[in-house]
Amino acid sequence: MTTTRHRRHLPTPEDAAVEPAPPVTRSRRPGWRNPRLLLGLLLVAASVLGGARLLASADDTVAVWTSTRDLPDGATLAEADLGRERVRFPDQEAADGYLSAEQAPPVGAVLDRRVGAGELLPRAAVAPRERAELVELPLGVASDDLPATVRQGSVVDVWVAPSAAGGGATTASGEQRAAEARRVLEDVTVVAVPGTQDSLAPETTRQVVLGVPTDRSDEVAAALGGLAEGRVVLTRKG
Repeated sequence: MTTTRHRRHLPTPEDAAVEPAPPVTRSRRPGWRNPRLLLGLLLVAASVLGGARLLASADDTVAVWTSTRDLPDGATLAEADLGRERVRFPDQEAADGYLSAEQAPPVGAVLDRRVGAGELLPRAAVAPRERAELVELPLGVASDDLPATVRQGSVVDVWVAPSAAGGGATTASGEQRAAEARRVLEDVTVVAVPGTQDSLAPETTRQVVLGVPTDRSDEVAAALGGLAEGRVVLTRKG
């Protein structure tokens, strides 16, 4: 039996020259039409625009005056009654309805209505300048002759009642008639009711500061003359 051996063909240099070379791939720079590049540019533009709007909105707030406590109608504003707060209003017209804190504090102004604690101070709540000009009249009133409900902003009448030691008037027939109280001031606003320095001490007399409009200042002289005739009694009306 004859065995045939096959020799393996070894590649020669001539065979290598015949085989085709693999194609060369060149790297290309991404063009403007590349979706990933366009998406990245859109994200950068959106972030820049959002940041610009955020910075612009931060400047939309306006500083306005607020009340630090409950203030009644007729109260005279003090520096301790005022606070500052930055608020974002929908438009300039709404912002103009409140007192701007960029202006001087309205110390000494008189309120035309009640303002709650923490409330923005409306322009409409501040009385006109002519109404705010008052003549302040301090009175010493016995605790029994001063209603406990009288406080800053209350509207009161001032009466002079005959003192216990004072006698009545004598009629033409010689009869003794009991003296009557008379009103010396009507519809005046309480500007302040100062407290005592020692809260433990009994308050037999309280000081009450009344505000009389300047156009009624002539009533102050007449009232002071009548106050010496008896004891002062306040009656609250509002």
